[in-house]
Order: sequence, then structure tokens, then C-alpha cells
Amino acid sequence: MPNISPPKPSTSSFTAHGLMEKVLAVFAYYLIPIGIGLFSVVALAFWHNQYSVSEPATLPLRVLVQQEAEPAPPTLAAVLAGLQGRPAVSRYDTHLSERPVWFGFSPMAASVDRDVIEFPSRHSQSIRCWDATSQALLGEATRDHSTGALDAVKAGFALRLARLPAQVVCVADFAGPARLSVEQWAADEFELSIEQYHRKSGLLDGGMIVLALFVLLTAFINRQRLYVLFAGWLILNLRVGALSAGWDIQWLGQSLPADWLLLSRTVTITLYGIATLTLYQYLLRESLDDLRYSAPMRIMQWLCVPMLVAAIVVPFRVFLPMLWVICTCCLSLMTVGLFKIMVESRNRVASWFAASFALTFLASLAEIVAAALGVREVVGVINSVTAALASSLLAALAVAEQMRLETQKRVAAQAELEHAYEAMPVGLFTLDLHGAFLSANPALCRMLACETPVSSRTLWQQFFDEGTWFGLREQVHQQTNVEMEIASREGERRFLVRATLAHGRIEGVLEDITEKTKATEQLKFMANNDPLTRVFNRRGIEKAFENAAVSLAAGKPLAVAYIDLDRFKLINDLFGHAAGDEVLKQVCERMAMMLAGGQQIGRVGGDEFVIVMPDTAIPLASLICRGIVERIGGTPYRVGDKAFHVRGSVGLIEVSNGMPMKDAISTADRACREAKEASDGLVVYERNARAFHEREAELNLVAKLQGPLATEGLFIEMQPIMSLKSPHESLNFEVLLRMRGADGKVMPAGPLIGAAEKCGRAGVIDRWVLATTLGWIAENAGRLPNTRFVCMNLSGASLNDERFVQDTLEVLARHVHVASRLCMEITESVALHDLDNTRRFIDQVRNFGVKVALDDFGAGYTSFSYLKELPADVLKIDGNFIVNINAHPANVAIVEAIVNLAVNLGMKTIAEWAEDAATVQTLAEIGVDYVQGWAVARSQAPEKILSAASSASFIDDAVLLEMLPSLGNAAALDLRGFMRSY
Repeated sequence: MPNISPPKPSTSSFTAHGLMEKVLAVFAYYLIPIGIGLFSVVALAFWHNQYSVSEPATLPLRVLVQQEAEPAPPTLAAVLAGLQGRPAVSRYDTHLSERPVWFGFSPMAASVDRDVIEFPSRHSQSIRCWDATSQALLGEATRDHSTGALDAVKAGFALRLARLPAQVVCVADFAGPARLSVEQWAADEFELSIEQYHRKSGLLDGGMIVLALFVLLTAFINRQRLYVLFAGWLILNLRVGALSAGWDIQWLGQSLPADWLLLSRTVTITLYGIATLTLYQYLLRESLDDLRYSAPMRIMQWLCVPMLVAAIVVPFRVFLPMLWVICTCCLSLMTVGLFKIMVESRNRVASWFAASFALTFLASLAEIVAAALGVREVVGVINSVTAALASSLLAALAVAEQMRLETQKRVAAQAELEHAYEAMPVGLFTLDLHGAFLSANPALCRMLACETPVSSRTLWQQFFDEGTWFGLREQVHQQTNVEMEIASREGERRFLVRATLAHGRIEGVLEDITEKTKATEQLKFMANNDPLTRVFNRRGIEKAFENAAVSLAAGKPLAVAYIDLDRFKLINDLFGHAAGDEVLKQVCERMAMMLAGGQQIGRVGGDEFVIVMPDTAIPLASLICRGIVERIGGTPYRVGDKAFHVRGSVGLIEVSNGMPMKDAISTADRACREAKEASDGLVVYERNARAFHEREAELNLVAKLQGPLATEGLFIEMQPIMSLKSPHESLNFEVLLRMRGADGKVMPAGPLIGAAEKCGRAGVIDRWVLATTLGWIAENAGRLPNTRFVCMNLSGASLNDERFVQDTLEVLARHVHVASRLCMEITESVALHDLDNTRRFIDQVRNFGVKVALDDFGAGYTSFSYLKELPADVLKIDGNFIVNINAHPANVAIVEAIVNLAVNLGMKTIAEWAEDAATVQTLAEIGVDYVQGWAVARSQAPEKILSAASSASFIDDAVLLEMLPSLGNAAALDLRGFMRSY
């Protein structure tokens, strides 16, 4: 059976239908609203107003205000007598007074039948009236009830009689800024005015309530707080308009209780101000911040709650002036802010709000003008109906404009989000719970290499394995935010996925981290490995040591080797770092060939390496290290067409349980330095070797120096320094530091000084020596008549310690009377290290009379060139030139040159390490001023120094004793001969 297709509509029918839709749209969107508007304008301009009433006649009245001092109300006769002398006025203002007001008036004689007298003040609370002629009570009325001919009508009261008396006297009570007036109406006109009154009230109530309900429903639908605020503001605006027109005595057709009327007015006005301020700030908050209006706005906010409390508890006549003052200030400030915003930012929200404010102000002004001129009808309409509705509509336009701006922002934000979604460099996706893609951005398609856009038929499992999908789905159900690394099906690329479960769907981000993963792995490798040689760096070898040290507790051995390449720096200097780098690579390859699987190499310096050998006994480790030495230096290293020979020195130690890494490396480094002097290039420290004990002792010294008892056990000895010009005339000496151990034995001070310099505590030792020496000299100054100077050494570290320098100056200041006997020895190398600092220190101590000696002079390379820059007093010739001076003529020549230089510079010379009489004789002949050494005496206790007459008193050598009488003369002759030859 053939397929039969349904007939297709013709093109002409489509065209006719489209044309009809356009015609209907024009009618609905344009013609109908325009027609309604024109119809309304014509009706207002030309047609008859069925509620139009003529103006009532305003009657003149005489007013008498009852005085507060009167104990009882006046009699009617007294009131009539008092009113006779009062002038007639058309109206009377109470000026917030709440005293009873008596007034009398005469109805118009030509129209007294069935006419109505109205007392229109909305602030009147009660009224009573009498016939002035017969003094008969015509009636009385309050807001709650009425009797006789008086009743509450519209905003005030009305007197209705079949025939009005010739003269009427009334008394009324008022609350607020009341204006008393009396109007005479024709009965039918008055009834029409009542209808007009209720029509206007209904129009205002109905229009505003419908608008408020519409806005409130919009607020609930859109969940916008602004609409709720605006709905409340509309209702309050309705009540304020009703108050202005005198319609606030009712709400939704129901009369308010009289007791609530005044309270409702004060609370309504206050709440209206609060709502207006809040709406104002909400709509214009950004512009107000730009104008720096935040402080005044904050002040107005803080006034809201006190004003609301005052509206409830403060009497009406007291509250109203407060309200007028505060509202005038606040409204003025808000108006100024509005116009500034309009001028500076061209804000249309501010323009609509300003128009609403302006209409409200004009309505208030119109009310005042109307009251002054007696024009009621037109101005009353503007005030009570038009002003309230129009200001509300203008405020609605401001809210609508704010809504339009917010909608534009939301649309722009949505467009920006869509653009960001499309342009985002990471993949964004949405999955259902079966793994099907619901949405994906172009970046995801590029990552997954999709030829076509991802659709709902595309599954996650097409790009990643099943396990990845099950893991992702399980985790999003268990955690709020999931982050996991996954790999593609081929395993070539790696991705980071971050996902969460939202509204039954999986929302996630996919990021290609293939390169990042490679970089991370490379960084991890670089963190523990040397980039050049690929072996461990210091951090990596420390980890290897920590892992290997765990086995020490189980009794397994551990060895550490320290390798230093000899003459390697020469390769870098002569052939460049590229050649040196290639040699280092080959060295590591050769060392690696000698190691087993668990043994690791680490590069800890330019040409220094550490090998950690876990589970390796020291004999086996020795064989391995010996093989390494042979491998390193056995064959040359070829780099291009060049060949280099490198020798390695190895220090091997056996690590004991609990030894830190730094101590192991330090000890191995010490063994390596010794290996450089060994013939086979290897030195081994087995467990409990002397080096370990020395290292332990050094660490104990460092710990002691860093504690509060750093100088405990220290004492000083003194080695005499004999004059070669007059041996028996002076008692000079050098202070030497000594240390007594816990067992009472005297220990060498060298390790203590070395440890102090390493841990930065050399200044503590030197400070103690200085204070002890000067204190001893000051205490025994009378027993040292022949002492010209006392030498003491300064550490190089102390000289560069600013705190030590300041302490030195303080100690010298305390012992200024003996400071001139002190001679501070500064090592030549230290002095030349920082010449400016050394010169500054010398100048400071010489101000106290302290002498300065350059110690170990001649051991440096630049002594003579810098000697003129240092204001020293003494040159202490390095002992290496003095020992065995007679066996080395060159040493004699050098010492003689130093002596001649010192003489020319006005300095004295001291030769140390003089060990025999022949050396002393030679030094005397050369012209040295003082000699120090075992030939004269070893170091002595301070008590022995005090018992000696001169430094020569300690000489035990018989040959030197026989030589003493001739030393002074020979030296003097030699010096005179030297001067003649010069």
C-alpha cells in the first residue's frame, strides 16, 4: 500500500496568518492603550463632573481660649460675655495647643433653613454647641459617639438642624496643628461633598492597595526583598495621603477607634520616614557610596528606632515639633543627595525618585497655599488623591528602573558566564548518573579529541575506563567536593577532575595535567637528585642515610664514605665548566659501577661526594672504597679530544648507632682530609676511633659554650717575654688561656678556641680573658713595677663581633688606669681580612692607651704593602721563621728585613718560639727587641709572675744565663752599625 503524505499548507495561507498576527499585535500593544489614554484626557477636559460641588460659605467667628489656670470650666454666660469683645476672624490656628477653644458665630440669615454647619478640622477631637440666645444645648459629639444635632462627618463634625439659630456658641478640643473654621453648606451640596469625600478616599485606598498587592505578589514570585519594601512603602504612602486629606479616620471602610487615632498618625508618619529612607538607600546605595554619603545615612539610620519609640511614648503635641525638625533635616539631606546624583551620575533611578519627592513637597506647599487662600476643591484633589497616586507611580517608576538595571546586569552576567563557559581553558561538563554527558564546553571536546560536539549519547566510559567512572560516581555520593587524578584509556594523558553532585547531576571540571604531572615528577626528582650527575643531592643522601640508620638498631653495620676530587678545580679554571661537568658525570658513572644495589651516591659539593653503604661491614666498605680510588684515578677522562687525570681521596667511617648525619659527614670529611696526605688516598675510621672521641669532645665543648657556664673551668697562665736590650729591667709576658676538665686535669685550650670559633662564641672567651687579665693587673699593679706590657690574643671572630667590641670598650673604661699596660695581639690574616674594621678597632682601643701587636707577622702574602695602613705598635714575627733559624739563612734574612722595616716604622718586634740560646743570640744580633719561647721560660702561674723581678728571672739554660750580660751591649752595637749602614 503506498504511503500517503498529508497535504502541506500553501505559502499564501502562511502569509495571511502572519499578517493577521501583526495587525492584532498593533491593536493590543499600541492602539488600545493610546485610545484609552485619549479617551481619559477628553473625559477629564470636557465632560461634566458629576461630583462637582460649589464652595461653602466660610462664617466669621469669635474665639476665646480657655486658660489653664481656671479651676473649672467657665459658664456659658461668662463665655458669651467674653466673646463680645473678640474680633471676628475667618479661621483660628491652635499652634499645637490642646486647651479647649470657645467660639461663636452667626449663620447667614438668608439661608438658615435646612442648611448644614461643618467644622472641617481633622485635628478636632470633640465639640459641643449651644443656642446662644436660649442657651439650649444643640448637641455634642466625639470621634466615638454623638448626641443631638452634632455628629462626626468626613474629617470633622457637622451641625444639622431644621432651622439654624441666630447665634451659636461652641467649645471644641483639638490635638495637633489644628485650624478651626466654620463653613455653611446647603443641605444637598453637603451630601454631595460627603459622597465626593468617600469617593476620593475609596479611589486612593483601592488604587494604592491594588498596586501594593500587585507588588507584593511580584515580591513573592521573584523572591525580591525590594518589592516587599516597596509594597509596604505604598501602603504607608496611602496612609500619609489620607492623613493629609483627613481620610485617616478609617481603614478599608472601617472607622478607627478614637483612642488609636493620634497614635496611628505619629506611628504612620515615622514608619513612612523609615521606609522612605530604606528605599532611598537600597535604590541609590552605589551612588551614595561614591558621594561619601555613608556617614550621614548612618546617622539617619540610628535615629529611626528612637523616633519610633518617641512616636509611641511622647505626647502628640511634643512629638510633632521633633518630627518636623528631624524630617526637614533628613528630607533636605536626601534631596541634596538626589540632585547631586542626578547631576553627577545621570542616574535615572534618582531622577524618578526626585520627581516623587518633588511632587510630595509641592503637594504639601499646595496645602499651605490652599489654607491661606481658601481655595479648597482643586488643591484638595491635588493633595489628597493626585499627589499620593502620582508620587507612588513615580516611585514605582524608580523601582522599575532599578529592576531594569538589575535585569540588565543579570543578562550581562549571564552572557559573560556563557562566554566564560565557552572560552574557559579547562573542561566543564555535566553528567547524569549513568555517565552520559548532558553538557560540555569546547575545551572539554578539545581535551578528549572529539570530532563532534559532546551530546547526551556520549558516555564518560568512551574516554576513561569503567573503574574511573564507578570511582567518580561513588565519591560524589560520599563527599561534597571530589578531586581525583585519572588517566585516559590509552594512558598517555593524565587529567585532574573536580566534581560535585548537584540536583541529581554531576557537575565537574576536567583539567589536562599531563605536562604538569611530568613537571611535578621532574621537580620531585630534582628535589632529591643532582641535576648534572643524576645522583642524590644533599637532601636526597640525607634521606638515604636516615633510612639506612634505622637498621643500626637491629645490629646491622653502616658505613659512610666522603670522596673529594683532587686537582678538579684546575680543570674548570683551564678548560671551562663544560669540561668539568663532563668529568663529574664520568666520575659518578665509575663510582656507581663499584656499588651494590642498596648503596647510594650523593653530591654534596662541587667536587665532593658522599656514599651511604647500608648493611656493609667496614672491611667490605674498605675494599669498595679502595676500588673507587683506583677507578677514579686509574684511567684518564676523555672530553672531546682532551684527556684529564683526576685523583680521588676517600674518608671512610663506620657509623655507630645514634650518630646524626651531620656528625657522620663531618667525621668522614675529616678522614678525607687526612686521606689527601696518605699514599693510597684512603683513610678509614673504625668504630670507637680517636677521631670520633675528638668529635664528641668538640660537640660537648660547643654545648658548654652555648650554655650559661661557658667559662667554667677556665684559668690563665703567663709566658714571660724577655727584652733583648735590657733583660733584667722588664717583666713582660703574654696571657695564655688554659682549661681544667671535670676531673681536675689541665686540658689544651686549642680545641676550646676552635669550638668557640665554629659556634660563634669566641667573643665570650675573649671577653672573659680580657676582663680577667685587666682585673688581675689592676689588683696587682703595685707588685708589677717592671711590667711594661701584657700581651693577649684576640680571635678573628671576636674582632668582627660588634657586641664584643662594645664590651671591650666598656671593660677598658672600667680599668682605664691599667689599660695602658695591655697589648692586644691581632693575627695578621684577620687584620687584613677587613682592613677598615681593624683600623677602627685599633683607633678605639688606643684611645685608652692600649698597645696593638700584629701577631704571626710574615705568614701572609701582603704584609709589607698593608703595614703602613695599620697603626700597630709591635710586630710579632711568625714562629715558623724563628724555629731552627740558624739552619736556614733565608729565615735570617727575612727576620732581619722585618726588623729593619719595624725600626723604620717606629715599631717594636717580638720573636716567638725561641727554643735555645743560639736562636736568642741570633735574634739579638739581628736587632729583635723581645724574645719569647721555651729558651726563656714556659708558661707560669700568675703567682710566680708576681714573685719575679724580670722575665730573665725564669731562665734555666746555663748557656743563655752566661749570655745575658752581653745581650744588651751586642744588640746596641749591632743597631748602631745598622743605622750607620742605612
